Amino acid sequence: MLNVHSFVFNAFQENTYIVFDENGLCAIFDPGMSNYEEEATFAFFIAENNLKPIALYNTHCHIDHVLGNHFIFEKYGLIPQFHEGEVPVLVAVQNMAPMYGFRYETSPIAETFLEESQSIEIGEHALQILLVPGHSPAHLCFYSAPDGFVIGGDVLFRNSIGRTDLPGGNHQQLLDNIQQKMYTLPDETVVYPGHGSSTTIGFEKETNPFVRG
Repeated sequence: MLNVHSFVFNAFQENTYIVFDENGLCAIFDPGMSNYEEEATFAFFIAENNLKPIALYNTHCHIDHVLGNHFIFEKYGLIPQFHEGEVPVLVAVQNMAPMYGFRYETSPIAETFLEESQSIEIGEHALQILLVPGHSPAHLCFYSAPDGFVIGGDVLFRNSIGRTDLPGGNHQQLLDNIQQKMYTLPDETVVYPGHGSSTTIGFEKETNPFVRG
């Protein structure tokens, strides 16, 4: 069984996730730590629970989701993995960071990229990759069918959806993809979003004012 632990980091109140198995192997999703205190909080949890980080994933590469990429690389030797379509988004962060007052150390970029046809593994457990653009050009979600959850990034929130007014955003594309990629998951699936509290697919299909199932 996979366990999910969340942190809330940076001025955007971004959710950073650690997903770990029964042996302590863990994957890191969207590290948003923006200062030394947040980095220390994250590292303490890893050490306190005897976890072994094996992979770093970005659902997408907006600034609030990649601020900790460099720290994770330096601390654990992990290069972030994401879809190739997010490379221009990540490159643009370099110029955006000063505007938001963030200390940003340049994120490394992998030589290979994730595709929707793939899955990722945490020990014996596999998560299916879903390509769900609309909030960003090549946004990915990571779905665990056996454990009934999806790391959803900024696609679907509790009674809301990701904003689409940033470069590469497309409102209708996001709505269509929520219907076709997210709302086709089982109703009991827990959504761990990039901001705010978790929700379920069934709850959003019934109550989300932006897109009903």
